[in-house]
Amino acid sequence: MRAALIVFASLLVVLTGCTSSTAPQAPQAGSTAPVIAPGRPGEQARTLSPSEAATAVPSETPNAADITYVQDMIVHHRQAMDMALLAPSRAESAKLKSLADRIKAAQGPEIQFMTSWLREQEQKVPEHHAAHEGMPGMATPEQMEALKAATGKDFDRMFLQLMINHHLGAIKMSEQVLGGGKHIRIEELASDVSVTQAAEIRRMQELQRAL
Repeated sequence: MRAALIVFASLLVVLTGCTSSTAPQAPQAGSTAPVIAPGRPGEQARTLSPSEAATAVPSETPNAADITYVQDMIVHHRQAMDMALLAPSRAESAKLKSLADRIKAAQGPEIQFMTSWLREQEQKVPEHHAAHEGMPGMATPEQMEALKAATGKDFDRMFLQLMINHHLGAIKMSEQVLGGGKHIRIEELASDVSVTQAAEIRRMQELQRAL
């Protein structure tokens, strides 16, 4: 029995040696090597201490902030899609029509991703025309009706005003989840929304100046 234990222990030593030579070990919290954390949109990267780095990695388990952000952003995106769908038949500016098409192309797949993600987490997907009182940047029902009734340059001006405010609201919501959420895929989504919509705001402001 003792001989068998000695042989087994020897095998463990050999296997451990092979493993350590072929598989690199993940960085440990006790490491003294600095960790560079990329900054969020508009922020610089910063150096984390080993203890900070151990807790700074986003999780695959969502918290309430992640769930709320995704549910609210679906509603938010749906209104942007409704606004963008009006542009082909009502807008005068070809550049505005092109911008509206880009908004649809970006936000349509994001709605699909967020819907699938909520179902994966066994969370409720908001119904169409769900309530959105207090949600940043959302147009009121009266504003949406006025936009639907407008054409030509009047539509262009109203669309740009409402959509810029809408995008600013989405960026604010994204900043909030970047500060309070923890799920890695939602952090990536919020970062993409912030960067994409900030760039679109700059384009819309240029279109406003040209009207």
